[in-house]
Amino acid sequence: MAAVSSRLPVFPWDRLEPYKATAAAHPDGIVDLSVGTPVDPVPEPIRAALAAASDSPGYPTVWGTPQLRDAIAGWARRRLGAPDPGHANVLPVVGSKELVAWLPTQLGLGPGDRVAYPRLAYPTYEVGARLAGAEPVVYDDPVALDPAGLKLLWLNSPSNPTGRVLSKDELRAAVTWAREHGVLVFSDECYLELGWDSEPVSVLHPDVCGGSYEGIVAVHSLSKRSNLAGYRAAFLVGDPAVLGELLQIRKHGGMMVPAPVQAATVAALADDAHVAEQRARYAARRTALRTALEGNGFRIEHSEASLYLWATRDEPCWDTVGDLSKRGILVAPGDFYGAAGERFVRVAFTATDERVAEAVRRLT
Repeated sequence: MAAVSSRLPVFPWDRLEPYKATAAAHPDGIVDLSVGTPVDPVPEPIRAALAAASDSPGYPTVWGTPQLRDAIAGWARRRLGAPDPGHANVLPVVGSKELVAWLPTQLGLGPGDRVAYPRLAYPTYEVGARLAGAEPVVYDDPVALDPAGLKLLWLNSPSNPTGRVLSKDELRAAVTWAREHGVLVFSDECYLELGWDSEPVSVLHPDVCGGSYEGIVAVHSLSKRSNLAGYRAAFLVGDPAVLGELLQIRKHGGMMVPAPVQAATVAALADDAHVAEQRARYAARRTALRTALEGNGFRIEHSEASLYLWATRDEPCWDTVGDLSKRGILVAPGDFYGAAGERFVRVAFTATDERVAEAVRRLT
């Protein structure tokens, strides 16, 4: 078996450790804006549902409880405009990162197959292709790809890291092209409920998919919209033939969402109030950080959605990381997400109000 080091890229955040140490040495402490991990409390109704289901001695089902499948289908219909989803159109998964990393393997892809993803992208798309032995391919425009050997096309809107939102026309063009060439589309939409300057649209919206689930699957997570990163709660909505195959594979692999987390997911999807409250927190932090960065000579590109500001001072990203670390502020270098990001940094606004205020103070 090939060594992991020969199959996978270096884990990006390991390279950030020296800068983290510099930032941590600041007399007023580090402001860590490098990772988009939630810091606000898990909403009380979700915690109550988790606790009420804590006496769950038996194995959960891979497919999820009927209540969970109902909740996912109902949310997809209400929030995404998905065309009449049923139980066969949904599948819970153990966090979206696990799904991204292992999807090519679970689809049976390997040498000779190609997996495409945006040029600026979350590193796990490439990792998933390499774990399966498939060829990772980047694109600027999916419809310009060579379809030869292409088996899986990743879309990501809103984008991590840039916050870019694809329009209905762009999404529809990608779906139409993929169907014409027999390419399976997975759309990573984990930030869809965090649009700021535009309203993100799902690949499952009828204006995009034409009212059909054929060849498309949307990926969603509760990590960001409900502060549930620690729960590893995510799910898929889409083509029942694809989800049926994944269900069988995941049954054999024992890939089950824990029963208390399934119950918590039902509660989370039934309550929109906590999502609105969390959006308000993020909106205030976003405005404060954006104003401070722009006042400090940064230019913000895209960033119309998601939990990040895609910022540049038109210098190498590691120079920016180094300068900010001396002020006790840690950000992610843009080249973590591809060579095209080498002059940008990704600034997360997932720190507490107090830490965001401290970052603003140091920048201004």
